[in-house]
Amino acid sequence: MDEKTIRQIEKEGAEALLDTGLSVPLKEWHLPFFKKSFHLRVTMRRPTLAGQIRIAKEWLAMGVTSEEMWHFTKEEEMQFLVKHGKKISRMIAYTLCRGWISRHLLVGLTAWTVRNWMENKYLVGVMKKFVGLMGTDSFTDIIKSAEAVNPMKLRKSQKTKGS
Repeated sequence: MDEKTIRQIEKEGAEALLDTGLSVPLKEWHLPFFKKSFHLRVTMRRPTLAGQIRIAKEWLAMGVTSEEMWHFTKEEEMQFLVKHGKKISRMIAYTLCRGWISRHLLVGLTAWTVRNWMENKYLVGVMKKFVGLMGTDSFTDIIKSAEAVNPMKLRKSQKTKGS
């Protein structure tokens, strides 16, 4: 296969990975008489184009780059949450409410739920992970490395015997 076809397959694979979403914990309850806690999880998926545009507007209004976000200290993370907490919860709500009806009716309620139930460490972590979901560059590298260590492919030392 030529390089262009390989890149197209990698991009399609990245798109499929992005559509599966990112499962994040929303709330943890410890129920009496049970040994294990009950974890309520939600799945963030890549939003529709309208949702991506809204997220991009919110993101650009914050004036923070993803590189700066990855290098925050604990105090900077807390200041960021105080200053932009509502915007962050709204952006997360856009990834949870992907349909037209749910986006128009439930985004406010979902944002409130994220603000009041999700722990701060998950909130910042979710934002860092979601920035990576907006593009496909990191997934194409993963696909290339997975292709290099394909267990079904013969290794260099196994080319002659096949064992």
